[in-house]
Amino acid sequence: MTSHPIVGIDVSKCTLEVCVHGQAEMVRFTNSSDGITRLTSVLQPMQPEVIALEATGGYERLAANLFSQAGLPVAVVNPTRVRRFAQGVGELAKTDKIDAGIIAWYASVVKPAPNGQQTEIEQKLASFVERRRQLLVELVAEKNRLSTCGKPIRHDIEEHIEWIEAHLEHLEHEIRDCIAQKADWQARAEIIDSVPGVGEVTASTMVAELPELGQLNRQQIAALVGVAPYNRDSGPKRGKRKITGGRAGIRKVLFMATLSATKFNPAIRTFYTRLIQNGKEKMVALTACMRKLLVIINSMVHHGEKWRLITV
Repeated sequence: MTSHPIVGIDVSKCTLEVCVHGQAEMVRFTNSSDGITRLTSVLQPMQPEVIALEATGGYERLAANLFSQAGLPVAVVNPTRVRRFAQGVGELAKTDKIDAGIIAWYASVVKPAPNGQQTEIEQKLASFVERRRQLLVELVAEKNRLSTCGKPIRHDIEEHIEWIEAHLEHLEHEIRDCIAQKADWQARAEIIDSVPGVGEVTASTMVAELPELGQLNRQQIAALVGVAPYNRDSGPKRGKRKITGGRAGIRKVLFMATLSATKFNPAIRTFYTRLIQNGKEKMVALTACMRKLLVIINSMVHHGEKWRLITV
């Protein structure tokens, strides 16, 4: 065991399976405030280099937050990359204990950077934005059901739609209040919202889930969001470039904004039209426009300029 060990934790709804890289022993704690507090008291004397947890649909958030508050370096890693790493080293079996060891091994090789600690207001905004996303999905589903439902349940679905819309309106107020509490958030949201085709939902989602906006170059921000095309070449074969990975929540709102921008944003509309005229498939052209729109917003935030102040 090194003086600064690397720790891997497999997270489930009820438990945390803990492994120190290089050790065979596994330890299990409950995924609760009490369990994480006990685990923290074990980890602090070790002074770990990093504690790696897989993103597990939100079950990892409590542990990540409490570790960060205790001053421990914690990194939330992509589960797909961990699984591919396991396959690459020939570990095809999958149990909680095996996964904890693989996560620790993965972290020892990749050296993921620890996540920054979220403040209370940042956690609050992220929660509101995530809840809005969930309700929007449910609203679309209920409206689709309404178009095909029978008369006996129509009123029930209509009432549910009204309930969702009322709660969405309440969430929008909460999100605006959160953003208004930080001057830099407010300024960033106004810059993003000034772009033709981009609305308040996209702006607030970017503020909450893309704090790196304006701090990275065009290639880095495109890769972070998952709109950068990657080569798929082998020998003389030239495969079709594809996007992969990135932050799905940002990519979804960016796609909807791009659809609007192809109609109402002069720079994106011109770019999209040229790609289509050059024979590009619609989705390929839209993906390229997503990347261009993101790069424009990134540059605007970097320079602190609204749309009306830049030449497009």
